[in-house]
Amino acid sequence: MTASLAIVGTGWRSRFILDVAAALPERFEIAGVVSRTAAKGTALAARYGVPSFGSLDELLAHRRPDFLVLSVARSATPALIAEAHRAGIPVLTETPPADTIDDLVELWASVGEDARVQVAEQYHLQPLHAAQIAIARSGVLGEVGEARVSISHGYHAVSVMRRLLGVGYEDATITALPAVSWPLVGGPGRSGDPAEEKTVTNEQVLAQVDFGGKVGIYDWSSAQNRSWIRGPKTLTRGERGEIDHLEVRYLEDVRTPIQYTLTRVERGQFTNMEDKFLRGILAGQAYVDTNEFAPARLIDDEIAVARCLAGMAEYAAGGEGFYSLAEASQDHYLGLEIMRAHETGRPVRTRRQPWATA
Repeated sequence: MTASLAIVGTGWRSRFILDVAAALPERFEIAGVVSRTAAKGTALAARYGVPSFGSLDELLAHRRPDFLVLSVARSATPALIAEAHRAGIPVLTETPPADTIDDLVELWASVGEDARVQVAEQYHLQPLHAAQIAIARSGVLGEVGEARVSISHGYHAVSVMRRLLGVGYEDATITALPAVSWPLVGGPGRSGDPAEEKTVTNEQVLAQVDFGGKVGIYDWSSAQNRSWIRGPKTLTRGERGEIDHLEVRYLEDVRTPIQYTLTRVERGQFTNMEDKFLRGILAGQAYVDTNEFAPARLIDDEIAVARCLAGMAEYAAGGEGFYSLAEASQDHYLGLEIMRAHETGRPVRTRRQPWATA
């Protein structure tokens, strides 16, 4: 069944989301683009062959999509969520759902549990992270007590960390090492390969998030994103085993250690003529994550965004949510508190927030 969506926003991320939807026409129909800047809205709408509208009211006067995607500045997001809530249309909003902790609290007070809102946090849905989380939660590692995450900044990393550890809205004590920076040769950006070699300042953030018996290690540096020489990695440890990025080790019993490497199964290589796509992540002899959008040509982050859109389509049709406003608020809250510990050099104790009852 095809789900219809309209998007508010015309930036790089809007185009990324619409490219994914356009690559899966059997699943998604783009109903229109909403932009307060007419020229930008017209240009983006022309790219996808859809109508452009100047406001949400104008869109809804002509079309009523199954759900709305918000991809605007975080300062503008809460008001648009509230507007869509009043109009009775389900919303998939980009991360984060609001800017500051006060903004998160105010948004929750405004719409709270009643709003039909999900958040497009894709990192835990990327194939490798989804595979790691599935193994961590399967029980083969025993009780997981440690997760070291160096994959992205703030709420993205926290969303993966919490799932690897299996924690919810527990309070945490956050401590961070003193700020350290050093030069690093920069890498590509959103526009493509670097035009020249340029050295940038790379600021390291290293923090411990202690949930009381379960500990997350947040490791991120400012120049790591898209870097060719600073790769992403995770390390998840339980009492019976660990996942060291691609390597999985655990005890089947006291005399039987198991070890295997997580392997990408990709088509279109060498003499394979199936087209170019990811089939899934193989864990030993079994798939631990499969690409449900194959054979569409999608990179891992696009697969994750497609999962957000598919999850939202199911939610808008009355199904279960996949990443709620409460979860997104908690992850952003923890990310902000990690930075506060980093910037002040003092431990931070988190407090239970209004959305933690959701």
